[in-house]
Amino acid sequence: MDASDLTRPAQSGTATLAPQAPLLTATDICKSFGGIKAVERASISVQAGSITGLIGPNGAGKTTLFNLLCNFLPLDSGRVIFDGEPINQLQPHQVALQGLLRTFQVARVLSRLSVMENMLLAAPHQSGEKLWNGWLQPQRIRQEEQDLQQRAWEILACVGLATKAHDYAGCLSGGQRKLLELARVMMHRPRLVLLDEPAAGVNPTLIQQICEHIQCWNQEGVTFLIIEHNMDVIMSLCDNVWVLAEGKNLAAGPPQEIQQHPDVLAAYLGQ
Repeated sequence: MDASDLTRPAQSGTATLAPQAPLLTATDICKSFGGIKAVERASISVQAGSITGLIGPNGAGKTTLFNLLCNFLPLDSGRVIFDGEPINQLQPHQVALQGLLRTFQVARVLSRLSVMENMLLAAPHQSGEKLWNGWLQPQRIRQEEQDLQQRAWEILACVGLATKAHDYAGCLSGGQRKLLELARVMMHRPRLVLLDEPAAGVNPTLIQQICEHIQCWNQEGVTFLIIEHNMDVIMSLCDNVWVLAEGKNLAAGPPQEIQQHPDVLAAYLGQ
């Protein structure tokens, strides 16, 4: 093949498809706390429709990286691109409105509100949030509330919390709170969800349920980036895995390769 072959039009009956740009790309991300470099020139990309893992030893900078991707923390340097647009300058709630949401290692729920109220508060762009709409568009608000309640019931039934809908969220077990946090994120109709250790502190039966929900939502079009120490979860869910150590990229690739990577075995598995 000569150079002209690279610019020659494709023959009839053939198709040339440009590689799809990642849904999320972070490049040369840096964050220091005092003199400690928590994240040092780390990069990561997540393809739309994938389930991507982020692993590494304790203190590797994984949760800090999550906080930087969502603008919970400001970057010292680097760039984050979501769906082709830089989001470095957006506020966290503006990032969420773009469709990039996250959960936390210790689930955060509004304990003194009911499970259903937690769900309804998570839905964005509600007409009733504007005071004057209560007088100008009451029928529209009622219809929206009915639609949101129907969606909330469907999601709660999916995660097995429908019977808890009118209980205080603070009365749920730790595992149930994780399910509620996941369900609440789904109320937002996200494009990309960052999950911070969804299996941490959860019994094996519930871990399996959480994995099944993630796979189901992924099949419906939701992309996931998951921090997880449970390698069984990573191996069963993820298409691709990124590894951090001491705030830096250590390796990236399919989970089967990462599991056998000598640097990963040394840094992460202690071998």
